[in-house]
Amino acid sequence: METEEKKTIHKGFKKGLYVIPTAFTAANVAMGFIAVIYSIRGFQIISINPVGASGYFNYAAIAIGLAILFDTLDGRVARMTKTATEIGVQFDSLADVLTFGIAPIALMYSWGIGAAFPESSSQYGFGVFLLFMYLMCGAFRLARFNLQSMRPRVLAEGTPKLDKKNFVGLPIPPAAGLLASLVHFAPMPLSSYGESVGRFYCLLIMVLIAVLGVLMVSTIRYSSLKTVGTGRRNLYLVLVIAAVGMLMWLYSNYVLLILSVAYVSHGLMWYLFRLLRTSPANVDAEA
Repeated sequence: METEEKKTIHKGFKKGLYVIPTAFTAANVAMGFIAVIYSIRGFQIISINPVGASGYFNYAAIAIGLAILFDTLDGRVARMTKTATEIGVQFDSLADVLTFGIAPIALMYSWGIGAAFPESSSQYGFGVFLLFMYLMCGAFRLARFNLQSMRPRVLAEGTPKLDKKNFVGLPIPPAAGLLASLVHFAPMPLSSYGESVGRFYCLLIMVLIAVLGVLMVSTIRYSSLKTVGTGRRNLYLVLVIAAVGMLMWLYSNYVLLILSVAYVSHGLMWYLFRLLRTSPANVDAEA
């Protein structure tokens, strides 16, 4: 009887573990929902209260940042507790479409494009088009990741293989994190900087959105950071995390922007470095 009771308790405990990753994913969805609502609310009051609107935009950016944290934790917890399921993978991807696809678009539109350009202008139309393409690239990136993770026979040839150390293409959470960190760094709506300056900044943001979309559908390798913390020097990792956490608390607008720019750019820099190493000039010199 005691053995059967222990087995029952263990089985019930195991089932309970499956709820934990799902709870983090649900928190991810909640943060995306909050980011969209705050972006809409900020856009509503830009003309009458730009300072108040900046507060809503800042909260939306923070919500996206928290969503990245929850998205990271749900995968790690699922792997640590061995509770990863197919429905969990699909739920996580759908959550990412909302939180890192639609929410950043709503924020960029409300904070920049929608307020800086009149609706009848060509810049406004092109900006909305770029936002749509960002969403399409992000959704395609998630779909490709899911297919490559399952390794179907259709993709056996001519498709980059996944490994635990690298992602193929820029993941959508860091792309959304970079956009959110920009708003967190300067939450005042771009229209508040004046017509000419605000539109110039908005054009730069549009270029960034286009670049992020291209990077997401590219085959450039990005570090997955999944092996971080699995080595023997975990004490040093704890110290680094503690230091970064304190810096975030004190200077979050600077630290988050630096970290997001570093991650988005490191894959591109490494790609260019390898491209230069294998350039035809170097090959001819070796020959």
